[in-house]
Amino acid sequence: ETEWKELPGCQNVTRTECDFSSAITEYYDMHHVRVRAERRGEVSPWSSIFEMIPYFIAQIGPPGIELQSTNGVIKIKVSPPEGNQVRKMWIAHLRFKYNLVIWENSSNAEFRSQSISPTDIIDGLAPDTTYCLKVQATLPLDAQEGLFSPIHCVKTTRKAVIDPLCATNVSVLALNMKFHLHWNNQYKHHVSYNVQYLIGYLKELHDDYSVKWLNVPECENITNTQCDFSSVITTGFYYLRVQAMSEYNKSCLSKEVKVDPLVTNEIGPPGVTVDASDGLLHIQISPPGGSECEVMRDHYDLSYRILYWKNSSNNEEEIKWKEIKQTIGTVADLTPSTLYCVKVQAFSEVYNKSSHFSKEECIKTPGDKVLPLIILATFVTALIAVLLVAVPLVFALYQAYNKIKYVFFPSCQPPLNIEGFGGQLFISPYLSATEEPIESFSIIETTITEEGNQIYFKDYKHSKQSSRDSGNYSNDDDTSGSKASEEMLEKEII
Repeated sequence: ETEWKELPGCQNVTRTECDFSSAITEYYDMHHVRVRAERRGEVSPWSSIFEMIPYFIAQIGPPGIELQSTNGVIKIKVSPPEGNQVRKMWIAHLRFKYNLVIWENSSNAEFRSQSISPTDIIDGLAPDTTYCLKVQATLPLDAQEGLFSPIHCVKTTRKAVIDPLCATNVSVLALNMKFHLHWNNQYKHHVSYNVQYLIGYLKELHDDYSVKWLNVPECENITNTQCDFSSVITTGFYYLRVQAMSEYNKSCLSKEVKVDPLVTNEIGPPGVTVDASDGLLHIQISPPGGSECEVMRDHYDLSYRILYWKNSSNNEEEIKWKEIKQTIGTVADLTPSTLYCVKVQAFSEVYNKSSHFSKEECIKTPGDKVLPLIILATFVTALIAVLLVAVPLVFALYQAYNKIKYVFFPSCQPPLNIEGFGGQLFISPYLSATEEPIESFSIIETTITEEGNQIYFKDYKHSKQSSRDSGNYSNDDDTSGSKASEEMLEKEII
């Protein structure tokens, strides 16, 4: 059912191998191959079918190498496999990584391996010594390793005297994504510096990158021997160097240093705030670099190691610890009214980095609440007992008081018409004088005028007259009498 095609160059061959590269046009497609034998017109049955995808069974070939020995170092330039072929299987040559193996050409040679860029410098070599080396291309993402190049040998030269103008001991100090470059100055006269950087991937290209170095804006024509180059760091890796310039326009370049930000950077100690309540320690952690350092939070998956212990005179007190991922943690099962101290360390398992411990923070836990509850319960119980004893006692005293008052100071008084009892006048010295009856009356004055035919009534206030013998008058009778008088006056006027 499948239409088989003959492979050009692989017909009637006498060897047990055949190059059919010209027939492969798609490196990622499945191919089927079969073979049969022929002799004097007789043919054998076809072999079992061999299935393959060219890309996955192909071996990465050796890279090309160019060497140059100068000033005690070896400059090397590597070209990718298939560099001289028109059709290439490994199209993305930028994905290649190169491993170098170098050794002295002697009987007791020690092999040294290192990763190199397509254009690189091999230093740290002895002068006037023959070295041999070979290079291998790999594809780490595909877990593929290529063949080593043929061995090349070259003799080193003597290293020239270091110009005192050049910056030496160039190093990088980085903390919480703040990067500083430091170097030493051996020049005795006036010198100024430019700090230059190169984006790392440019070295992975097989082009000349020597013209692609840039100056760090904050570190141009400076006279001090340090530079903050944090502003140029984003992602990826970088190379940095220092260009020294004398007053006679002479310049010298230092050695390069490689900076992989997340690897070079060191993690600083976190900030810690501690609070205590209900037998718990509440620990608030501020990430290294503070809240404004977003790179630390975004690129480092930080964890925190909390150490806590009792701050007592006993030096054998056990230090306990716990690890958390969040910036808020609690510690339980603490002794009341005890001083505890806490310190925290930040660490990253991915980068195998850890910070120094934070400053110790100490706080005393609240006292035990059992004793105040016992005191409160005792007080309430005593209060209830006092009430149970005092209430009946007060009630009994009150009843006794009422009995004594009833017997010796009766509240009933004799009638007023009883003037004596037993031939003696019965007058209590404690009785107040009886209020005398008061007789009330009113006078109404009537005035008639012809002009207006108006009648004016003047009602004078009631006069009061005391009369012990005249008897009692009610206010209702006085009111009715005055009303009758008014009615008679009105009739007479009409």
